[in-house]
Amino acid sequence: MVWSGRCGRVDNPLDHVGPAGHEVGVAVIGAGYWGPNLIRNFLGCDATWLWTVCDRDADRARRVVGRYTSIRVTDDFEEVLHDPRIEAVAIATPTSTHHELALRALAAGKHVLIEKPLAPSVREAEEIVQAADQANRVVMCDHTFCYTPAVEHIRKELDAGALGTIQYVDSVRINLGIVQPDTNVFWDLLPHDLSIFDSVFPGGFKPSAVSAVGVDPIGAGHACVGYVTMVMPDDAIVHVHVSWLSPVKMRTVVFGGSRRHIIWDDTDPAQRISVYERGIDIARLRDSDDQRARMVQYRTGDMYAPALAETEALQRVVREFARSIRTGEAPLTDGRSGLRVVSVLEAVEQSIRNHGVLTPLHDHASIS
Repeated sequence: MVWSGRCGRVDNPLDHVGPAGHEVGVAVIGAGYWGPNLIRNFLGCDATWLWTVCDRDADRARRVVGRYTSIRVTDDFEEVLHDPRIEAVAIATPTSTHHELALRALAAGKHVLIEKPLAPSVREAEEIVQAADQANRVVMCDHTFCYTPAVEHIRKELDAGALGTIQYVDSVRINLGIVQPDTNVFWDLLPHDLSIFDSVFPGGFKPSAVSAVGVDPIGAGHACVGYVTMVMPDDAIVHVHVSWLSPVKMRTVVFGGSRRHIIWDDTDPAQRISVYERGIDIARLRDSDDQRARMVQYRTGDMYAPALAETEALQRVVREFARSIRTGEAPLTDGRSGLRVVSVLEAVEQSIRNHGVLTPLHDHASIS
């Protein structure tokens, strides 16, 4: 793909839509691992019209789109930027390229959907968010798990205060491979959990400090197994275990509240969500001479598993992207959400370099 050169500005890209007169004209940038999934979902969405697939390897892109198609294939990003039919681009390229491609697309008047993570640093993520604000364009991060019915259910429960005060969150995201050659296990797997937390906690996920430890027992050159602990307000704590070296795949998150607990097991399609009416209450004994005396009460209630529809989350991602472009409303996983995720990832890296020392998160102006 040709990344160099000046990008052309489209005066009013909203004047150019799909053949039906309302679809958002889209190009997918990158036809590697994630690009084909985006291509399939943009094609399957009645709110979008896929005009072009752009990849360094044009032959690979042609194989992805197939022989019998009117979708244009190119290895020149400039062609995408100058095409007035294309209102938005979906970037599915290595993280190191996100910053440059996003800024050039925004300067050309395009809306941008970016594969996770938003950028490889807070500085670059902030520049993407600021450029989108200045261009009055949508920047959305493809945090796909946030659009699953299970996470939507958890978000509604937390919004309604059904769990009471959140006391802790435990997450396990482990599997055997894929060992990435250009990034560690934290940047590969942790964005899923961070984006989920950011989408379900009212006001976003904003830990005050992070402690992280990672190891490389197989000599991959970067961490393959890691543990992250995040300190939250009101004495709440969040812990995440990530690994490429587990013989089994586990995707489990426990949300512990003062009233209820939710367990999400993403590997169990028959019962992804379980809600437990169980917990512990501690009350001081008012009549005791010993002010430290406490009464511990165990609440044992029902467990129920809500029925959830099985829908493809990525289809909901592309629909949310199109809806945001047409209505002007911020998407659920907007640029600021992506920036908050990158902010935690950067603090994780700093803590690892300092052998797990608790590292405070900086208050970036663009995050709020």
